Amino acid sequence: MSMINYASREINCKLVYYGPGLGGKTTNIEYVYNKVQPETRGKLISLATEQERTLFFDFLPVDLGSIRGFKTRFHLYTVPGQVYYNASRRLILKGVDGVVFVADSQPERMDANIASMQNLYENLAEYGYDPATLPLVIQYNKRDIPSAVPVEELRAQLNPDELPDYEAVAISGDGVFDTLKVVSKLVLKTLG
Repeated sequence: MSMINYASREINCKLVYYGPGLGGKTTNIEYVYNKVQPETRGKLISLATEQERTLFFDFLPVDLGSIRGFKTRFHLYTVPGQVYYNASRRLILKGVDGVVFVADSQPERMDANIASMQNLYENLAEYGYDPATLPLVIQYNKRDIPSAVPVEELRAQLNPDELPDYEAVAISGDGVFDTLKVVSKLVLKTLG
């Protein structure tokens, strides 16, 4: 949940990028990090073990305004992609304010997308989060691949609740900020 820092007049919000391994979570975070003004962002931190990696950084967006005189600072995290790192995934979700689920549009990754989405819902339930009320946006990444699964099929498999969703090509930045802006605004609505 959001943390308020009265000394700096900031509300700190946690956004987690979730999804299957090699789906584009890290690419999203790195793209945002490289495009955000250096004076408004913290360091990009990579917590890596032999088999897994989690990225983290925070930034103050300049165009989202303030809430009751407080600036909003967003902390962006990725989770390890493989479901067998579930303990790490669950821990990173603790205190989350919003989630971006990054789905891989490659046909051979559909089962991994579905397993990761089920895993996300299970882990949210462990903390008592309701996906119907938690700001959650789905990003269909790798839309530039010629064999990409049609968006309608991805929606049918991954988004039956009709959550906000966006197409993206994270490596070139297409759709990356659209996704981030929507999840950020949904988080701000919950604070207002």
